[in-house]
Amino acid sequence: MGKEINMSSGVNSTGQTYALDMQKVSKRFPGTLAVDKVDFRVKKGEVHALMGENGAGKSTLMKMLNGLFNDYTGDIYINGEKKLLYSPTMAKEAGIGMVYQELSLARRISIYENLLVGRLPKKGIFVDKKKAIEESKKLLARVGLDYIDPTMDVSEISQCEAQLVEIAKTLGFNPSIIVMDEPTSALSSDEVERLYKIIRQLKAEGLAVVYISHHLAEIFEIADNVTVMRDGKLVGSCAVADTNPDKLVEMMVGTPVKNFYENHKSMVQDEVVLKVEDYTHWGFFHHVNFELHKGEVLAICGLAGAGRTEIARALIGVDKADGGKVYIHGKETHFRNFGEAIAGGLGYLTEDRKVVGLALNQTVGDNVTSCIIDRNSNGIFYNQKKLNGLIDEKINEMSVYPADRDRLVNSFSGGNQQKVLMAKWLAAGVDILILDEPTRGVDVNAKQVIHNVVKDYVSKGNSVILLSSDLPEVVGLADRAVILREGHTIGMIRKKDMTENSILIAANGEGEFVSCQK
Repeated sequence: MGKEINMSSGVNSTGQTYALDMQKVSKRFPGTLAVDKVDFRVKKGEVHALMGENGAGKSTLMKMLNGLFNDYTGDIYINGEKKLLYSPTMAKEAGIGMVYQELSLARRISIYENLLVGRLPKKGIFVDKKKAIEESKKLLARVGLDYIDPTMDVSEISQCEAQLVEIAKTLGFNPSIIVMDEPTSALSSDEVERLYKIIRQLKAEGLAVVYISHHLAEIFEIADNVTVMRDGKLVGSCAVADTNPDKLVEMMVGTPVKNFYENHKSMVQDEVVLKVEDYTHWGFFHHVNFELHKGEVLAICGLAGAGRTEIARALIGVDKADGGKVYIHGKETHFRNFGEAIAGGLGYLTEDRKVVGLALNQTVGDNVTSCIIDRNSNGIFYNQKKLNGLIDEKINEMSVYPADRDRLVNSFSGGNQQKVLMAKWLAAGVDILILDEPTRGVDVNAKQVIHNVVKDYVSKGNSVILLSSDLPEVVGLADRAVILREGHTIGMIRKKDMTENSILIAANGEGEFVSCQK
């Protein structure tokens, strides 16, 4: 950044060798130049953030680094030596380690088998279990998991611990460069701090860390330098100390973006559209009480494990409640399955779009209309064409790009997939919508689109229950916040008293509250 580069050797004018030096790299897909002559350089012992909207080319650039394409152009230097990265094996041998947003761990086998997959030590034709456990303990200790038994199944540990096991697995190959793609997407604030500590330790050991995130606060907390991409091109690189959030947002989207966290005008009416009393699912949530009003965005806040998602799953009939009452529009209602919930006007945008939210191998049109097929069928026949107008209306409302109803969902970026999921629920015609982490892992522009759609949705008399770990999002969108702690509602914060600090303090069981029913 600002220093001349010796383009033939991957070193700058001071003689320092870059851990990673990608020079004029490009990757073309049919009809699309996904990465266009991008330069990307990372020093040893540096945390370098890579930012850009969904579809900007970040993932493609990192897939090139991980050897997933054998037809890229340009040069890649690792520690000053030119490398051809035409397969994942070649990338691994060159010292590249990747930690993807979707973890690659097998949940039903042991931690040590996950850590040493493909390289388990042998004693003759058998696995040397004792040696495997010893090696695994050393790797776990590097990421602060020395208290974990490597013989446990991955399914027995927390999401945060699984994230750290994934990092330990990558470190087992002794990389000089480690890439982390949205590593905090499923972590609580305490767990994020724990991850930061590990990253700082890796930096101190001399590793080059490429950190991909949409969260601006994370970039300013953990990164030394930042590179921004847009539309497959390099926008620029700079030291984090020399920029600010507004500048980064403008670099990512091309124009200044109005603060998408600014408070929306309240649309709350007196009518109660959903009310839960003494709602209980033993072991998950207990004697929960709250009301949702017409035109309201009601946040349910709590630390990881507080029971937010479990309440949502019970409300829509996926899980069975053990006690309590639910009233929808004044009528006691207990849905037996999700289909009944949708028919009753209650929708749920899941936090896991890839596994249960979308059918990735089907078209945009199929996904958008998936909740209303039965309403638009004649016997066993279903005419997709007659709903094309509705599909086009909703994907345009969500600014899905490209706006192609016949394109498979798995060909879209993560942010556009989330927009398709939101379009599906807009098309469903429900008047109460539960949004579970609606903007997790999406870029700032997609987040603004989703926020604007939520505001428009409640302005039409609909209501939203918001489950979000993004506290600025909660403060910006919610009219009230119900505080959940260890499965119990412990109080409610009104709009005028709602801040990030007040929510955090409340979630930890402190602070002043009012009744959830007021």
